Order: sequence, then structure tokens, then C-alpha cells
Amino acid sequence: MVDPRTGDGVGSLVGRTPQLGRDRIVAELVPSPRFADVSFGSYVPAPDQPSQARAVEVLQGLAERVRAGRAGEQGGSGLRRLLGGRPKAPAGAPGVYLDGGFGVGKTHLLASTWHAVPGPKAFGTFVEYTNLVGALGFAEAVRALSPMTLVAIDEFELDDPGDTVLMARLLRELVDAGVHLAATSNTLPGSLGEGRFAADDFLREIQAVGSHFEVARVDGEDYRHRGLPDPPAPLDDADLVTAARDAGPGAVLDDFGALTEHLARVHPSRYRALLDGVEAVFWRDVRPLADQNVALRTVVLADRMYDLSLPLAVSGAGLADLFTPEMLEGGYRKKYYRALSRLTSLARGTA
Repeated sequence: MVDPRTGDGVGSLVGRTPQLGRDRIVAELVPSPRFADVSFGSYVPAPDQPSQARAVEVLQGLAERVRAGRAGEQGGSGLRRLLGGRPKAPAGAPGVYLDGGFGVGKTHLLASTWHAVPGPKAFGTFVEYTNLVGALGFAEAVRALSPMTLVAIDEFELDDPGDTVLMARLLRELVDAGVHLAATSNTLPGSLGEGRFAADDFLREIQAVGSHFEVARVDGEDYRHRGLPDPPAPLDDADLVTAARDAGPGAVLDDFGALTEHLARVHPSRYRALLDGVEAVFWRDVRPLADQNVALRTVVLADRMYDLSLPLAVSGAGLADLFTPEMLEGGYRKKYYRALSRLTSLARGTA
């Protein structure tokens, strides 16, 4: 959609209202294009970080259990297949949980695990799974995910009590159905929810989530910051419009305030579809985000932009000032720092 406020011939995200059916929501539970061809072999552990090589070994073990489980299922009796039953899962934890900082390759390893196992299988962010439940309902989401050999959950985090109870129930249902799990997070299972709500009141649910996983730590430095320059300085408005026009028909240019208002009217499960056909993103008159809800929606949009490797340029405030100091010290700080890391990478053109 072309927005006349941004200059003739330049598209805009504001005004787009994508609609998604059940089949597309489930079909999109695959690794993003940037991780379409990764493998365990393409992950290069840092020599001074032995936990990275150990994480590869743990996930390869999980992939072997998934493959063994599928082989046992295919070799089971006709009666068991007729009744829809599954053989007993091979010994070992039903899931692996990668804990580590930003940019150490956790998503690369998670996608490598997904690629290494037979289907049907699902890969998505934590938010995409909660959105799946919101779009389909809990029972239908369980039916959609229960046939999977593996459910991979990137950026696992419990942001509120509702998510805590929901994910505890969902994971229990999937494990009972014989589904293996793999997850990444920046928070150990026992610390999920800290700083966001009264996590002690939901200790049973948090412990239930943790019981499904073997934890593997992944240490290291954020690769997006290894020897790379600071994010580019913001452009002035005139140069931003010129750059957006020069970027071609796949560019979108939005007033940042109008864009954040529009995000409130689009369900986060549709943010990927919001970016259909987009090849470059331009934000005009960026200002620090003072509202937590607005900031969290912007984080989801940043994640979807990063999935698609969309170049980013801005005017107004710099990306480093997008989130207030209070936000960067609060309970959601890990989400905000991840978003800053990813947006900076997109602005550098090094995503």
C-alpha cells in the first residue's frame, strides 16, 4: 500500500491488515529464510567456549532420539497405528533447553536440530506458539501440534501469569503425546518470569515447564557485535525519503509514531504477513518508546524483520535510544537488548 504521507511511490505498513487462515498459521511454523539451510556442520563452536561444542552434542543426541522414535513408530503394529498410539519414547529427556546470551548461535542450533529430524515438525518463537493458541484455541492448537515429531521453541520466555499456565499445559499435552521439545532462551527454566510478575505464585507451573528439559548452557560473545561498528547515524527526513524511493517497490516508509499505533490494531501473529513483499524498511522520526506495550509490540516486529533480513534505515532518534533506560533495566530487558542487537544488525546491512 502506498502512503501519500511518505512520498509518491513509496509503500507503507500502515493500513495493511493481513488476514491469516489456520493452514497458513501452522504452515509458517518453520525456520525463517536466514536459517533455511543451517546444520550442525555449519555451526562453528568457538574454541574458547567449550559449552558451544557440548550444546551441539546434546542436540545431536536429541535428534537421534527423535529419529529413533519415528523409526519405532513406523515399525509398530498395524493395530497400534490404527488406534493412533505411539511406542514408548527412547530413554532421555523429552526436550533440550538451550540457555545463553544474545548472538551465540542458539537459534542456529535450534534450526539445525529441526532440519536433522523427520517431519511433521514445527519451529517457531515462543510468541508464535502463544499466538497459535490465541488464533486456534487451546484444544485445536494441541491437535495441530500433537502429531509433530519435534516442536522447537525459540526465545522461550514467560511474560505473564497467563503465559505461564498456558505453556505449562501445552507442553504437558505435547510430551504426553510423545512429542519431543527443543527450546532456546536467555533465562534458566527456574528463573522464568522473574521481574515480570509474582513468579513465586506460579512456581508449580514453572517447575513443570523445567521438568521437560535437559538444560544445556551456551556461552560466548554476541556475534553481531564482534568487531562490527556502531549502528549508522540516523538520516535526516529528506535523505530518508530519497533512500526509500531509491530502494524500489519493495521498500516501505512509515512515520514511526503512526506505525506503532497501527501495530496495536494488528494481532502479532500477523506481523510476518504484514511484511509480505517487503524488501527494505524505513522509519521516519523515531522517538524513544515510553509505553511498555508499544515497546513489546515493536520487539515482535523487529524479530519478524530480522527473520526476513530486511535492511533498516531511520531518521529521528538513533536505534540505541529506542527503549528508555528504565525499560533496559526492567523485567523485559532481555527482550529489548535482543531487539536492539537485531535492529542494529539490520541497520548495518550485516544481518
